[in-house]
Amino acid sequence: MAGGGGDEEVTLLGHWGSAYVTRVRLALQLKGVSYSYVEEDLRSKSDLLLRCNPVHRAVPILIHNGRPVCESQIILQYIDEAFGPPALLPADPHERAIARFWAAYADDVLGAPWEKAYRAGTEEERVGWMRQVMAATDALEQGLSECTDGGRKGCFFGGERVGFVDVVLGGVVPLVHATVEISGDRLFGDAGRTPLLAAWLQRFGELDAAKALLPDVDRVVDYVRMIHAKNAAVKAPAN
Repeated sequence: MAGGGGDEEVTLLGHWGSAYVTRVRLALQLKGVSYSYVEEDLRSKSDLLLRCNPVHRAVPILIHNGRPVCESQIILQYIDEAFGPPALLPADPHERAIARFWAAYADDVLGAPWEKAYRAGTEEERVGWMRQVMAATDALEQGLSECTDGGRKGCFFGGERVGFVDVVLGGVVPLVHATVEISGDRLFGDAGRTPLLAAWLQRFGELDAAKALLPDVDRVVDYVRMIHAKNAAVKAPAN
């Protein structure tokens, strides 16, 4: 048990297909925190989930010594403060601000349209959202270049080691690979267009934490296709 002794009680409520849950599991793994994991059925949410997150009624939820923490990036910052090293956020205030900026960018500018593409009911709608995702990826490549001095200071947003932004993005790695299989869109893996992100994708996948926790890509492909089919059926015109 990391940070605080053996009397810590840590539980994570999650769903295997959620990138937000995966990023929290990665952080706990990197910190060496022992915890109990509870897989939630999102079609029939548990009373515990609803009690712990009555506002959004969503996973992930971290319960530490009986007290819940919600929203994945808030959970990551809580984990960084509540448990021992290695630190995810840098000590320097300016570097911490930069890390928080790119983490917010990853969710708000890249993740939001990607989520809409992920749940699009038509191919035309999906393609439109993916154009925004690709543009956001180009900017993220520039951000990684700034954080690593063009790759001379390592290939992670944290430099030579994994940091806060890397964990935030780490949750979507299986979906990055699944997207190639489903639509051919190469978001981080195009070494010609985004060479630093391509190197990041490879190095992140080689981490012990990633190997232990990232969902199988074939399973993610099936899950995404199921959601695509479900949304297409909902939006199909009635005969």
